[in-house]
Amino acid sequence: MPELRTDRLLLRRWRESDLEPWAAMNADPEVREHLGDLLTREESDGVVARMRADFDARGFGWWALESRVTGEFIGRAGLDVVGEDMPFTGVDVGWRLTRTAWGHGYATEAALACLAFGFEVLGLPEVLASTTVHNVRSQAVMRRIGMTRDPADDFEDPSVPEGPLRRCVLYRTPAEPRTAHRGT
Repeated sequence: MPELRTDRLLLRRWRESDLEPWAAMNADPEVREHLGDLLTREESDGVVARMRADFDARGFGWWALESRVTGEFIGRAGLDVVGEDMPFTGVDVGWRLTRTAWGHGYATEAALACLAFGFEVLGLPEVLASTTVHNVRSQAVMRRIGMTRDPADDFEDPSVPEGPLRRCVLYRTPAEPRTAHRGT
């Protein structure tokens, strides 16, 4: 599993020491606001096991996200194959951070590293990102990393029950040309 380094972040293999802070993230209502139900420790551990297996099988996936300054686990970032039940196909980029890591530009920094890996190492022609229509923070990151949205691509997530999390937006960025934007 390759490691990715940015100025402030290390995107690395998952460690046993990540399980507790990862579970705490998944039990935090604010972190899960746009994701659905809170997860138990067992469910969170299962997610890590699946992420590890997927990464090993494909050579890409979700990295654990660590602050290079403190060595602290601050979330995850990575690339994932879009689920078969979705109304589009491809590979998407994503992130999820602990609340203490919000507002520091880490999601943007990690997402740019993931995009570079996707385009330069995997040779992807395009990368996607999606979130709920109300998740304006993630949409701002998508715009900052140079992604664009066509409202005609917005969709209802078939894996989500009726309610405020079902309606989603889809952003895209092609391999070339693309530019990252530093402002919103």
